[in-house]
Amino acid sequence: MFNQTDSLAINTIRVLAADTVQKANSGHPGAPMGCAPMAHVLFTRFLNANPKNSNWFNRDRFVLSNGHGCALQYILLHFLGYKVSMDDLKNFRQLDSTTPGHPECTHTDGIEVTTGPLGQGISNAVGMAIAERHLAATFNRPEFPVIDNTVYAIAGDGCLQEGVASEACSLAGHLQLGNLVVLYDSNGIQIDGSTKLGFTEDVLQRYEAYGWHTQMVADGDSDLSGLERAIAEAKGEKTRPSIILINTTIGFGAAKAGTAGVHGAALGDDSIVAVKKLFGFNPEQKFVVPDEVYALYSKRAAEGAQREQAWNELMQAYAKAHPDLHADLTRRIEGKLPSGWEKALPRFTPADKAVATRKLSEGVINALAPIVTELIGGSADLTGSNLTRWKDAVDFQPEPTGLGTYAGRYLRFGVREHGMAAISNGIAAYGGNIPFASTFLNFISYAAGATRLSALSKLRVLYIMTHDSIGLGEDGPTHQPIETLAMLRATPNYLNFRPADGNEVSGSYAAALHHVDRPSVFSLTRQNVPHLEGSSIENTLKGGYSLQVVGSSGSTPDLIIAGTGSEVAIAVDTAKLLADKHGLTVKVVSMPCLELFDAQSDEYRHSVLTPGVPSISVEALSTFGWHKYVHHPIGIDTFGLSAPYTQAYERVGLTPEVIAAKALKIVDYYKNHPVPTLSLQF
Repeated sequence: MFNQTDSLAINTIRVLAADTVQKANSGHPGAPMGCAPMAHVLFTRFLNANPKNSNWFNRDRFVLSNGHGCALQYILLHFLGYKVSMDDLKNFRQLDSTTPGHPECTHTDGIEVTTGPLGQGISNAVGMAIAERHLAATFNRPEFPVIDNTVYAIAGDGCLQEGVASEACSLAGHLQLGNLVVLYDSNGIQIDGSTKLGFTEDVLQRYEAYGWHTQMVADGDSDLSGLERAIAEAKGEKTRPSIILINTTIGFGAAKAGTAGVHGAALGDDSIVAVKKLFGFNPEQKFVVPDEVYALYSKRAAEGAQREQAWNELMQAYAKAHPDLHADLTRRIEGKLPSGWEKALPRFTPADKAVATRKLSEGVINALAPIVTELIGGSADLTGSNLTRWKDAVDFQPEPTGLGTYAGRYLRFGVREHGMAAISNGIAAYGGNIPFASTFLNFISYAAGATRLSALSKLRVLYIMTHDSIGLGEDGPTHQPIETLAMLRATPNYLNFRPADGNEVSGSYAAALHHVDRPSVFSLTRQNVPHLEGSSIENTLKGGYSLQVVGSSGSTPDLIIAGTGSEVAIAVDTAKLLADKHGLTVKVVSMPCLELFDAQSDEYRHSVLTPGVPSISVEALSTFGWHKYVHHPIGIDTFGLSAPYTQAYERVGLTPEVIAAKALKIVDYYKNHPVPTLSLQF
């Protein structure tokens, strides 16, 4: 039953959202004012969480996919007693505030995922629902439902127009994720005006085709009982994800309600006065929350604390009944890796046969999967090429399909690269799992909107990207990445690995798993590469290191050749040619991860890239960014070509003979010119 306090709370949200945006003179008041009823019903009647411990693992998850309406979420968090004060609301969108312009999980207590780019949040919610179903299937036992929460999301018209949402929601329907409930704020307005300008499909029919359970609430502005019934029915649906289309009025109560004028701008003082009068508030007062509203939300918060206490007691009993399961679940919740897992990483010597680094990655996955049981992921329909499915893997599938079980850890993402990455972000944000996602390196560009958020959100997602250069050969320039790795290296907080051999592949996985707050990209070859003298797992962890010195030992080198991936072996062959035929001393440097190398001390970096020595780099990708490290980068600054890979390398001049000829010119030039000092940091 709903009463006057519920109406008062909803109107308080509306007025407080208007005040919050007005004080900042920036933001989006329309969505919070329109979504206030659905959010109030959800947070006071359904959402199970404990504001005093926002990390309680079995809490329900809530995602505001239309993140521009974040004033709504901040207000609800404040009401419930999360670490969002009234002063924080007053500092909305200000420097160093905990209430930034879009929700950021790294900034604000109670925010599950970073949203704002439309479509990402609802896709993250799919990942969270997958994570919950998997952990429940893995750890729940009769009388011990230790994982049994629901994932809720509010999404707007813009979210459902984005392709990433379509990808993720299509997969959610196939996977029968009955623990996912989406409230669709259908207000018919976007920045350009009415959605009739370009979005006239029947959304519910589309979602029915995806396999979702669908409902509609005709009056989302005031029908609280209808909202409650719809959410209850959705929560009761166990074999399909649910979407509820809720007709609302954007900016409800404002002078420009129902128009684009209330979407992304403060209402203005006169309009706010009118809004406050309409809802029975004193126009002279700002940032007011009646005591009855605080009391209502405090009661819900106390109920959440009681639920956590009951769960803690359940976990204590679970520990006695199933001690091994309890220990493993607790370890995963705490984000700890299994003891001694690094010992499983394969090691190699130059006597081992040449192997493609994608195949070496497969070996690492097979070694780690039985030990690091939180690894869960898959490929965007390229499993046989990416080599990401381990020998005993079981697919994550609804059991009635006969294709797998929810306890399975291998995900069939289909040809949905963007959705795959956004889902992986949700899996990582949920906790207890380490997701990986795989496709060809060139096609990570399809997923860039989500992979960027992996880095911004400090999520440990492993992107296993194969076919990393023109070395993939005959598929040609449509599939051959050139600029891709430069784009990834330019993105803050990424770790980008391009390993040269087996030891570096193992070292790359070691580094990626240890960095809990950074996503990693593995760029892996299709073609075979030799195992190199001087490589090791330990050296890889430094990001760059002196692999070999070819020529007179003990003397200052005449030249440094830095390389990554498949071109390190070419660099070694080039160094041998220069030493044997021209008497040069050449240091070969392998740089599997520039970001880790940058984190080393000046002393170490200069011991590797010796100041005063001419240097070149060799990489079968764009030269962009290499001038920071070497004097003359050698690479490919045009698109690739369709040919057997050996012929492609010859055409672009990435052979020892061609590189050596350029190197000799460089060495001769610096005999009469000063050698610039690079990679200085002040």
